[in-house]
Amino acid sequence: MKKPNKRVLDVCCGAKMFYFDKNNSDVEFCDIRQVPRHEFYPNRYIEISPDTICDFTALPFDDKSFKLVIFDPPHLTKCGENSWLKLKYGRLEGDWQTMIQKGFMECFRVLDDDGILIFKWSEIQIPLKDILPLSPYTPLLGQRTGKQMNTHWMVFMKPKNHKNEKSE
Repeated sequence: MKKPNKRVLDVCCGAKMFYFDKNNSDVEFCDIRQVPRHEFYPNRYIEISPDTICDFTALPFDDKSFKLVIFDPPHLTKCGENSWLKLKYGRLEGDWQTMIQKGFMECFRVLDDDGILIFKWSEIQIPLKDILPLSPYTPLLGQRTGKQMNTHWMVFMKPKNHKNEKSE
């Protein structure tokens, strides 16, 4: 395990599409894949260059290492093996529910007490109502965005006592 000298962790950075500064020195960019910059569609380029290559279900960082964690996991189950959608966003395969649940657990493990988790989910193929039960905590707030209003941004705050998990 390691503890980088950074305050922010992005566990599925992909092409860092929503960053103003794709090289922000305060962010530890992680992804399970690395893709050299190339044209994937005429005049459309992609590059996936994480600082750390790792699986978001087994993060190589110490407990409580970060003040802010960003979790924007793959949200597609149906896309071609060699499609630009898979290249750009990744694809969930197999038991994706357990994978997302483990991802939430790892994000909260490396998040400091009172730390903030920003979670992004696009419900193009899987509705949000199937995802939220996979988190041990309830979001504080959220916002729907996009042309179809199917992308959700949510904010979670890790409780100090860890006993404020969702009640059944």
